[in-house]
Amino acid sequence: MRWLVDLSYVVAMLVSAPIWLTRMIRRGRMRTDWGGRFGRTPTSAARSSETGTRVLLHAVSVGEVNAIRGLVATLSASGHDVVVAVTTDTGFQRASALFGQRHQVVRYPLDLSWSVNRFLDAIQPDVVALVELEVWPNFTAACRRRAIPVLIINGRLTLRSVRRYGRFAPFIRPMFSRVSWVGAQDQAIADRFRQLGIAPDRIEVAGNMKWDNARLAEGIDGSEELREAMGIDPDRPLVVAGSTAPDEHALIRDAIPEGCQLLCAPRRPEWFDDAAGVLEGCARRSRGEQGSSSGRYLLDTIGELSQAYALADVVIVGRSFGSLHGSDVTEPIGLGVATIVGPAVSDFSSMVSLLVEAGGLVQATRDELPGTVSNLLAHEDARRELAQRGRAAIRSQQGATERFATAIADALETSP
Repeated sequence: MRWLVDLSYVVAMLVSAPIWLTRMIRRGRMRTDWGGRFGRTPTSAARSSETGTRVLLHAVSVGEVNAIRGLVATLSASGHDVVVAVTTDTGFQRASALFGQRHQVVRYPLDLSWSVNRFLDAIQPDVVALVELEVWPNFTAACRRRAIPVLIINGRLTLRSVRRYGRFAPFIRPMFSRVSWVGAQDQAIADRFRQLGIAPDRIEVAGNMKWDNARLAEGIDGSEELREAMGIDPDRPLVVAGSTAPDEHALIRDAIPEGCQLLCAPRRPEWFDDAAGVLEGCARRSRGEQGSSSGRYLLDTIGELSQAYALADVVIVGRSFGSLHGSDVTEPIGLGVATIVGPAVSDFSSMVSLLVEAGGLVQATRDELPGTVSNLLAHEDARRELAQRGRAAIRSQQGATERFATAIADALETSP
């Protein structure tokens, strides 16, 4: 079976090479860690006789990396050796910044059997926890042969993904049957995992770790330093647009009323230049530019979005007004900032629905955005009440991190 899966991957990669090669060249990713993607890990990551029980956490990108901050700390405090495997370049950069001083951060391998085996030979985990989803046939099969339990934590599965998986049911069901336990974010997601062939007694609704990572604070270290470094005027209102996509930059620019400052933080580095072109005259953080006569600022760096959110009077959460599927809204709300999100939030639908129903988040269409921004900027009491209700809703949902840590500990106890 392995050779058939490998052959399918190779054929697919060759057929699609013009697409993914062009994309990687355009995004400047040809210098990615190819050795890591083919299963080579740093010597320091190899398991030694002194290593305690080893937990491998897989986080695809920045969002998943941020979600496991509390879990890594909890597992480490319990004496486990935590290794964080990441797929994307930006995710690897973020994981290295968060965990690199205390934990091994490695590349997650391509799902070719020889890459997976080389990776597992070096890491030798006692348990694997996949954050949100990212289940692959060769990886799960290799773990099954080695008697390594595979868990899905913070499980998230959209209707779109269920339909996609359904086209390949004969191949997909055996893959999911190798999963030992799923901790789904909500009941609807749990039901979708059942549709993929996972036994009901291996699925639980455990919540969403992103609620736990929302810092319920009035400020955050480094925010004032960011304000000073970029020359943001503290006496003028500031709207921060976070995790934006290219089809949103002009929309958000035009939605900001005269006299208000705008700081835009695109989701991906390859979108920075596009945003700079739309936000004409903006001061770019990466270039050390200070002050902007246009009142526009571009946060074209990784890892400073929280500090920017803490400076805002109003936050607009991006990837939600176009063809994408939303971004995490809890971070700005947790910092006490009135927050707006668009209608395209299928990846975060349950979270957004709960916050909107609690009166802690405003959801607006593209046409409604300018009026919504202006209305919130004009009414400080409304902004304060919106943020307070949002924070109360977040607080009521916290606790998933401890549940996932317990599930991992249980898997370690019951594994051979």
